[in-house]
Amino acid sequence: MTGPESEGLQMRRAVCPGSFDPITNGHLDIIARASKLYDVVHVAVMINQSKQGLFTVDERIDLIREITAEFGNVEVEAFHGLLVDFCKQRDIPAIVKGLRAVSDFDYELQMAQMNNGLSGVETLFVPTNPTYSFLSSSLVKEVAAWGGDVSHLVPPRVLGALTERLTKK
Repeated sequence: MTGPESEGLQMRRAVCPGSFDPITNGHLDIIARASKLYDVVHVAVMINQSKQGLFTVDERIDLIREITAEFGNVEVEAFHGLLVDFCKQRDIPAIVKGLRAVSDFDYELQMAQMNNGLSGVETLFVPTNPTYSFLSSSLVKEVAAWGGDVSHLVPPRVLGALTERLTKK
């Protein structure tokens, strides 16, 4: 083994959580930036059984794995329940979240404080690239469903999957 673990140092781990239905260029930007700061970035795909997603959790995981493979230090898996439990089970001390606007901060700060109070896990906020400040998966799905061009908002592989899925509906 080489690197920090072989020298007795602990690997720096973080998690980027979300539903990623579908993953957008905004999500990808945050994951890419986190992958430069941490040895391992876990992308935790949230399972919300009360919502019917456009893509199944397994399809989202496959898309994210394919798109993030070039980073070399991203692991993708599903999670159900409290994010802090996911973190504890994997010895992850940090959550990385992108912030698009002040309205995101209000909600995310409450979540960060709750997560820290429950487990000591820290949350790091990364300002979104201004190019993606308006972007959300919901908006991408809505625009694409009405035939709008979202090719500049999602990776090409996601665009293909999105187009295929919406033509089947």
